[in-house]
Amino acid sequence: MASVRFMVTPTKIDDIPGLSDTSPDLSSRSSSRVRFSSRESVPETSRSEGASDFSRATTSLATEAAEPATDKTANPRPDVAEDVSQTSITGEQYRLLDPGHKKDPHAYLNNTNYEDGDEFFDKNLALFEEEMDTRPKVSSLLNRMANYTNLTQGAREHEEAENNPPGKKKPTKTPQMGTFMGVYLPCLQNIFGVILFLRLTWVVGTAGVLQAFAIVLICCCCTLLTAISMSAIATNGVVPAGGSYFMISRALGPEFGGAVGLCFYLGTTFAAAMYILGAIEIFLMYIAPEAAIFHSNDPLKEPAAMLNNMRVYGSAFLVLMVLVVFVGVRYVNKFASLFLACVIVSILAIYAGAIKSSFAPPSFPVCMLGNRSLSQHGIDICAKTQESDNVTVTTKLWSTFCNSSRHLNASCDEYFQHNNITIIEGIPGLASGVITENLWSTYLMKGEIIEKPSLHSADVLGALNQQYVLADITTSFTLLVGIFFPSVTGIMAGSNRSGDLKDAQKSIPIGTILAILTTSFVYLSNVVLFGACVEGVVLRDKFGDTVKGTLVVGSLSWPSPWVIVIGSFFSTCGAGLQSLTGAPRLLQAIAKDNIIPFLRVFGHGKANGEPTWALLLTAGIAELGILIASLDMVAPILSMFFLMCYLFVNLACALQTLLRTPNWRPRFRYYHWALSFMGMSICVALMFISSWYYAIVAMVIAGMIYKYIEYQGAEKEWGDGIRGLSLSAARFALLRLEEGPPHTKNWRPQLLVLLKLDEDLHVKHPHLLTFASQLKAGKGLTIVGSVMVGNFLECYSEALAAEQTIKHLMEAERVKGFCQIVVAAKVREGISHLIQSCGLGGMKHNTVVMGWPSAWRQSEDARAWKTFIGTVRVTTAARLALLVAKNVAFFPSNAEPFSEGNIDVWWIVHDGGMLMLLPFLIKQHKVWRKCKIRIFTVAQLEDNSIQMKKDLATFLYHLRIEAEVEVVEMHDSDISAYTYERTLMMEQRSQMLRQMRLSKTEREREAQLVKDRNSMLRLTSIGSDDDEETETYQEKVHMTWTKDKYLASRGYKPKTLEGFQDLLNMRPDQSNVRRMHTAVKLNEVIVNKSHEAKLVLLNMPGPPRNPDGDENYMEFLEVLTEGLERVLLVRGGGSEVITIYS
Repeated sequence: MASVRFMVTPTKIDDIPGLSDTSPDLSSRSSSRVRFSSRESVPETSRSEGASDFSRATTSLATEAAEPATDKTANPRPDVAEDVSQTSITGEQYRLLDPGHKKDPHAYLNNTNYEDGDEFFDKNLALFEEEMDTRPKVSSLLNRMANYTNLTQGAREHEEAENNPPGKKKPTKTPQMGTFMGVYLPCLQNIFGVILFLRLTWVVGTAGVLQAFAIVLICCCCTLLTAISMSAIATNGVVPAGGSYFMISRALGPEFGGAVGLCFYLGTTFAAAMYILGAIEIFLMYIAPEAAIFHSNDPLKEPAAMLNNMRVYGSAFLVLMVLVVFVGVRYVNKFASLFLACVIVSILAIYAGAIKSSFAPPSFPVCMLGNRSLSQHGIDICAKTQESDNVTVTTKLWSTFCNSSRHLNASCDEYFQHNNITIIEGIPGLASGVITENLWSTYLMKGEIIEKPSLHSADVLGALNQQYVLADITTSFTLLVGIFFPSVTGIMAGSNRSGDLKDAQKSIPIGTILAILTTSFVYLSNVVLFGACVEGVVLRDKFGDTVKGTLVVGSLSWPSPWVIVIGSFFSTCGAGLQSLTGAPRLLQAIAKDNIIPFLRVFGHGKANGEPTWALLLTAGIAELGILIASLDMVAPILSMFFLMCYLFVNLACALQTLLRTPNWRPRFRYYHWALSFMGMSICVALMFISSWYYAIVAMVIAGMIYKYIEYQGAEKEWGDGIRGLSLSAARFALLRLEEGPPHTKNWRPQLLVLLKLDEDLHVKHPHLLTFASQLKAGKGLTIVGSVMVGNFLECYSEALAAEQTIKHLMEAERVKGFCQIVVAAKVREGISHLIQSCGLGGMKHNTVVMGWPSAWRQSEDARAWKTFIGTVRVTTAARLALLVAKNVAFFPSNAEPFSEGNIDVWWIVHDGGMLMLLPFLIKQHKVWRKCKIRIFTVAQLEDNSIQMKKDLATFLYHLRIEAEVEVVEMHDSDISAYTYERTLMMEQRSQMLRQMRLSKTEREREAQLVKDRNSMLRLTSIGSDDDEETETYQEKVHMTWTKDKYLASRGYKPKTLEGFQDLLNMRPDQSNVRRMHTAVKLNEVIVNKSHEAKLVLLNMPGPPRNPDGDENYMEFLEVLTEGLERVLLVRGGGSEVITIYS
C-alpha cells in the first residue's frame, strides 16, 4: 500500500500572519517546494490531481497572505538550520493552507475545551476528523466520565448539565462522606423511630414473645432481602440522588417508576404524619397531660376526646414543621446529628435498665383487682380500705366501685366484693422468669379488660368500670404486622445520599446492610428483653395507665424514664422533619422527569431550587393523616406504600438478573434472583397479612397511575428492564411463530399499506390509512410503507422526515403499527423490496393494501399504471393477498359512521374466502357497524341458481356470518356493438399512445443530436476544414450511431404518419373483445344491484401473462368498476383464510 507524504514551504514567511510565532520549524528561505515521497510510484493522474488541488490551496494562501496584517506578523527565526524539505505541516499551517480556514474551527471537532490557538488537527486521527462531532476521541470521552458529578435526578437537570459549556458549569464540591457517616448513621436514624418507643412493648405483650419475635424477624428479613436487591441496583452504575424512585424508574421504566415513585412519596408523606402523631402522643400522654384541650368523664368517650386533642396539636405541629422546612433545610440537616444522638442514648438506656433490673429492678407497683389491672389515675392508694387513727376508712378506689359512696356498708360492684386488691411489680426484672408467662399471645377485643391469667379471680362478671385498663382496639396478628412494619422502613436513606458519598458503590451496600443487621438485632433483643423484664399486664397497657402514666419502655430504662421520654420526643420530631424534607424533593424529582403531566407544576420552587409547591402538597396530604389521629390506623397505610416500593425494588433486581441484560453488571456480588423473588413474595404476603383492603387500594392506586402514564405516552427511554422483558417476550413469540404457518382459524389480515408521498412529503391518500384502521380495529400487524426515489446516502434526512410524517398520520388515525420508508432508484424496485423484506419472522404481512392509480388515463407517463401492475404481479408471486381501494377519497373517515346501508360482496370466483372474511372484519368498526352484508354470486346458464342460493346460505350459516344471499343469473348473449366499439377504442387509444410515446422519444433524440453536433463543431472548428455534412455524420458516428440508424431516423416521419393512418383501419383482437364483454356485462349487473351500496367488494382479475396487454388490463378493470362510488378489489393469496370448523 502506497504511503504518500508532501511537505510545503511558503514563498515568504513574513507575508503569512503569525506563522513565525506558531511555527518555528520553518525557515525564511524563499524557495517553494512540494515534494511527494512514496514507497511506490504515484500514477500520473493522481499526480496531476494532487498538483491541481495544491495549486488551488497555494492560490488561496497567497490571496490571504496579501491582506494587510502588520499587527500579526513577526520576523522569522534566523537560527533555524534544519532542512525545510523534511518539515511536516503543523495544525496551524494546515489551517492557513485550507481555503476555508476562516470558518469556525469548531465546525467539525466536538472539543470545546480548546482555545483558538490550540492545535485542532490530530495527524494520527486524520481519517476520523470529519466524524469527531458524533464520534469523539476516547480521551475526550474518558475525560468527561472522569469529571462526572452526581446530579439531582430529573431529566431536565441531566440534559442541562450535559449541554452546558465547560465554562458555565457550576463548581461542585467533591463528595467526602464515607460509609459510616454517609450511609450507616442516616439509615439508623431513619429506621429507628416512634414505633420502637411507643408500640413495641405493646406488640410483645399482645402477641407474646414468640409471635412478636416472628413479626420482627419477618419484617427484618423483608428489608434485608430488599436491601440486597437495592445494593445490586445501586452498584450497577452511577446512581444520582433520588433513591428508590430513580432506581425503580430506570430499571422498570417510566410507567412503573411513576407509579411506585408516587407510592413511595405517599408513604414518606404519611410517615411524616405518623411521626407527628407519635410526637403529640408523647407530649400529651407523658410530658404535659394537662395541656389537653378536650376532656371527657365518660371512660368510653375519653378516646374520642384524645383523638380531637391529637388533631388540634398535630395540625399545629405540622404547620410549625412546614415553616421550619420552608425557612431552611440546612437547619434540619444540622440538627439531624442531635436527633440521632437522642435515639442512640434512649436505646442504650433501655439496655442499661434491662441489665440493672436483673439485680435491682425498679419499683413500679401495679394495682390488681383479682386478675384485672387497674389504672392508677385518680386513686391515692391501691387498697379497698385503710387505717386512719385506728379507724378503718374507705379509699378512692372504694368509692369508684361503690357508687361514689364512702360507707363500708355501701352497695358495691359484685366483682369488687368477691376479689381482693393485690400489688404486683410492673418490672420484676430479668431474673424473675416472667418470660414464661409472656411467651404466648393474648389478643383482645376492643373494650376488654387487660388481665393477668396467673392470678386468682372469682368467677363473677361484675360491671365495667372506668378504673379498669381496657383494650382500645381489637388486636390480631395481622394488625400488629401492619403497625410494626414502619419501624423497619428507612433503608433507602443511604441511596438517597448517593450524591454525597465518596464511593457510593462501596458504601451503600455495606452501610445499608450493616444498619439493617444492627436495627434487627436491637429489635429482636428488645422483644426478648421486654418479655423477660416487664409484667404482661404492663406490656399490654399501651399508654402506661397501670404505672401511673409512665411510658412503658421508660419504666424499664435507666437512670430515669425521662431519658426515654425526652429522647423519643426529639427523635420523633426529627424523623418528622426529615420526612417533610425528603417527600417534597421526591415529588419534585418525579415532576421534573415530566412523566405525569398534571404534576408538572410541582417541579417548580424557590430560586434556590427548594420545592415550595411540592412542600404545600405534602403538608396537605400529611394533614389528612393527622386528621385520622390514630397512630395505629396511620401505620398500616404507611406500610402499604413502603411494601409496594420494596416489592418493585425486588422485582427490578430479579428481572434484570433473569434477563441477563448486557448492562447488568453490579459490583455487589452477593445477590441472586431467588433472593429477590423471596423478598418480593414476602412483601406481597405482608401487604395482605397486615390489611388486605389497604393492599387492594394501594395496588389500585399504583395501577391507575401506571395506566395513566401509559395512556399519556411516557416519552422516556431509560433502558428499563420492562423493555428488555418485552424484547425477550417478543423474541420468544417470534420464534414460536416460526414453527409453522398460521392455522386458518388464526388467520387475520396483517397489512402492508402502500402510501404515496407528494413532493412536500405529504401523504396523497390519507383515507387509505383510515380504511386500514377500520379494517384492523387495532388488532394484528400493520406496516405502513412508502417509497422515495433517489439515493439513500443523499435522501436519508428526507426519509426520516417522511417517516415522521407518516407516524403522525398513523397516530392521528389511531393505527397501531410500524412505518417503513425505502429509498430506491425506481418506485417499482422499492415496492418490491418492501413486499419482500417487511416484517420479521412470523410477524410478516400477508396482505397488501394500495390505492388505484385514478389518473392513469390522463397521464402521458406510463410508469404509474406499470408500477401498479408490477405490484400486482409481485404480490401474486409472493402469495400475498391484495386489496385495491378505488375512489379512496370517498371512503368515510372514522368520525363519519353510517347509520344504514349495505356492504355488497360480489363473489365471482373463490380465492381463499377473503371476500367472506373482509366484510365481517370491516363491520367490527363503528363506522360500518350498522351496515348490512349482502353477498351476490353469479350463475351461468348451466348452473342451478336455486340450489346455489341454498348452498351459499348454508355455507354462511356454518361460517357464523349474517348476510343476505342473492344469485344473479348471467345468460349467454351476443357481444353487443357497444362492447365491440369499446374494445376498438381501447386498442386504438393504446396504439395511439404508443405511437405518441415513440414520436416523443424520437423528438428528444433529434434534439440531442443537434446539441451534440453543435458541441462537436465548436471543438473541431479550430483545426478542421471538413464540410458540414461530413462533420455531422462523423459526429453521429462518434456518438455510437451507425449509418443505418441515422438513415432510419431521417425516414421516420413518413412511417409515423402511416402508423396513425393505420389506426383507422385496425380491427380489435378477439380475446380482448371477450374480456371486454365480460367486464361490461358484470358492470351492468353490479351497478344495477349495488349502485347505492356503501362499499362494493369484488374479485380482482389477475394481470395477463403477456406484458403487452397490460394497458388493456387497466381498461378492463376501469370498465368493471365504472359507476360505483366505493370499490374494494380483492385478490386472495392462494390459501384458505376462513373455515367452518371450530
